[in-house]
Amino acid sequence: MQLTSQSFDDGKPIPGEFAFAVPDAATHVALSSNRNPHLAWRDAPAGTQSFVLVCHDPDVPSRGDDVNQEGREVAASLPRVDFFHWLLLDIPAHVAEIAAGSHSASVTPRGKPGPAVEGGLRHGINDYTGWFAGDAQMNGEYYGYDGPCPPWNDAIAHRYVFAVYALATPTLEVDGPLTGANVRAALACAQVLGEARITGIYSLNPAVAVA
Repeated sequence: MQLTSQSFDDGKPIPGEFAFAVPDAATHVALSSNRNPHLAWRDAPAGTQSFVLVCHDPDVPSRGDDVNQEGREVAASLPRVDFFHWLLLDIPAHVAEIAAGSHSASVTPRGKPGPAVEGGLRHGINDYTGWFAGDAQMNGEYYGYDGPCPPWNDAIAHRYVFAVYALATPTLEVDGPLTGANVRAALACAQVLGEARITGIYSLNPAVAVA
């Protein structure tokens, strides 16, 4: 399988229109258009009955002590953990493309609804759900796509890995809520016939080179 995007090239920066936030000289960050990027895949294995799309950031700080704090920096040496940005399940086998902005075109306080998506698809719960849990204005269940918003004082640029999995079944059976961890566990047990990945880079820190 091969996965491509008209929105960004593999290993290259993700444009700000596909991010949750963009840099701002006065306030460090400002909300962006938060559009989902275009994705297309080809050469699915014979016997494919559905696809699953997962986007995650493996570079999220494992501790939040220094995150977005004036006069401090999130050290490059800090251990990193996963943050799931998009989980889309039960994509029909005849679908091989997702248009830019078709699943997200703005920041939605308290999250977009789910899990049902037009066409019988299911959106999972992304990790902004936990991030905003203590925010009175933003807390809620965040289904579908919400783009990059790494700490504005992080010493490293973050990677955003988009992966499409071809399944031998028309649906992915997931135990419990449709979280990243549960979807990943379900994929480990599923009949995965093939997968393809593409990675974008993003940073809100003007001192970090993104190339």
